[in-house]
Amino acid sequence: MRRTALSTVVLVLGALLGACDSDAVSFADARALADGATSAMDGKAAKFTTDVTAGTMRSKSQGQAKVAAAGTALAMTTDFLGEPIELRLVGKTVFAKVPETAREDVPGGKPWVKVSPDGADPFSQVAGGSIDQLAKQNDPGRALDQVRKAGTLTGSGHAELDGVSAEHYRLDVDLAALGGDLPAGLSAEAVTELRGKVGKLPMEVWLDDARLPLQIVLDLAPVLAASGAPDSATAKIVTRYREWGTQADIQAPPPEEIGEIPAG
Repeated sequence: MRRTALSTVVLVLGALLGACDSDAVSFADARALADGATSAMDGKAAKFTTDVTAGTMRSKSQGQAKVAAAGTALAMTTDFLGEPIELRLVGKTVFAKVPETAREDVPGGKPWVKVSPDGADPFSQVAGGSIDQLAKQNDPGRALDQVRKAGTLTGSGHAELDGVSAEHYRLDVDLAALGGDLPAGLSAEAVTELRGKVGKLPMEVWLDDARLPLQIVLDLAPVLAASGAPDSATAKIVTRYREWGTQADIQAPPPEEIGEIPAG
């Protein structure tokens, strides 16, 4: 009888330990998460969609990203400026396709221009910082680098996302530790103004069973709250990735199609 009871206890403990093991996730800290997912993505391409919410403002983007150690190449369309605009990120340079209604401002009517947050041309002066940040925020490698540089893991577990089994990680990102590598929608001037009022930004990362990102969510509500917005105001960047392994040939526009708007 005693041997039977002991065997039963061993079996029960074994089942409980097995259940605990099945709930375990791949990474125990933010750096391991960033390193593991970055390694899994290297050399692969995916399609993505991004929804940006900031108070009453809504914006949608979609495109493809090809991740590599030398830098992510990205092609996307966004309505961030009110009308659809095509962007490409290649070799850490952002190119924007100028709407036809505005090409008279580009010498030769060329369709593409380089966009820089510190550019002297009128296009960069007005929207360069926002466009540069938006394009780069869709780069999963950059988001994971922010996790590596400034993230602290606060929770993890398993979840189902759009019918796919996923590992779900919750993190806090220390805004001060990001330095100049700021999320889309945050300028260095704004961060300086809010210094001491905003400490950490919540971030969530979902990975599939190959450790590839399925979704990354950055919550900017603490920034709105520090700016005096109502507590109910929301601000989020939600990027969903799918079809990892898709073919993507993302190149910079041909040189003859790239113009330069004269400095104003």
